[in-house]
Amino acid sequence: MKSHLDAYRMAALCAALSVSRSGYYAWLARPQRATDLHDAIRACHTAHKARVGAPSIHAELVGSGLNACVRTVGRHMHYLGLRAKGSQKFKRTTDSNHGKLASPNLLERQFEVCAPNQVWVGDITYIRTAQGWLYLATVIDLYSRAVVGWQMSGRIDSKLVCDALQAAILTRGKPTGVMVHTDQGSQYVSNAYRKILRESLLIQSMSRRGNCWQIQVNAVAESFFGTLKKQAIHGEYFATRELAKQAVFEYIEAYYNRIRRHSTVGWLSPLNFENLYSQSLEDSAVH
Repeated sequence: MKSHLDAYRMAALCAALSVSRSGYYAWLARPQRATDLHDAIRACHTAHKARVGAPSIHAELVGSGLNACVRTVGRHMHYLGLRAKGSQKFKRTTDSNHGKLASPNLLERQFEVCAPNQVWVGDITYIRTAQGWLYLATVIDLYSRAVVGWQMSGRIDSKLVCDALQAAILTRGKPTGVMVHTDQGSQYVSNAYRKILRESLLIQSMSRRGNCWQIQVNAVAESFFGTLKKQAIHGEYFATRELAKQAVFEYIEAYYNRIRRHSTVGWLSPLNFENLYSQSLEDSAVH
């Protein structure tokens, strides 16, 4: 039809080929739409530094007003040769063979979290550098999956987790009554860590070994560590611990909390999800 429009009227061509006018224009627009989709997928993949796959890119495109299903995005990514960075198996770093009395597992009795600063989850991982291991302790809000406190050190001791907890307390405005859930690692049963919890009016909870709740809750921290390493650490060479710290800072503060969309919170970033909660409270107060 396109090659014969100069010689024949559109109506005559549509009638001869049993094609509707709207169908012809839809066909005509497809190549441009495919080009636009390719450009948008490439731009999103580049902006996220190849950290995300089809589901996250789909959420990003929908958020920008470009409609395409996840399978379509995945198919176009395959065509363009684009893929997310791979992951590696998570290894536990804390040691529970210390003989100290663990705190009870309180979380299994109130696992539903409906607001920020109700439950925080703490854990530790490690990053290889040319200067030796760098250990990262994080505190994650179970409601939004935001990293609310974190600290890094060349030593895996109680000071590491204490500093991460103090950072969370200050970042969140010194809330009280927050349940802080961890495994039974020696750092979390230390006198220094428990003193901070006690003085800040926070509630300690610990997973029991082999308990189903431990698997669910630890999965939150393990998921973050896996994502961090996949998207910012693996494949990188850190000559110094300081360079690794800079990479972790950029990932957590500039990307993960503010930009990266999370499937658990409706494909929003953790802080955007919390902003929705704050906005709903303001709207409720007005009405």
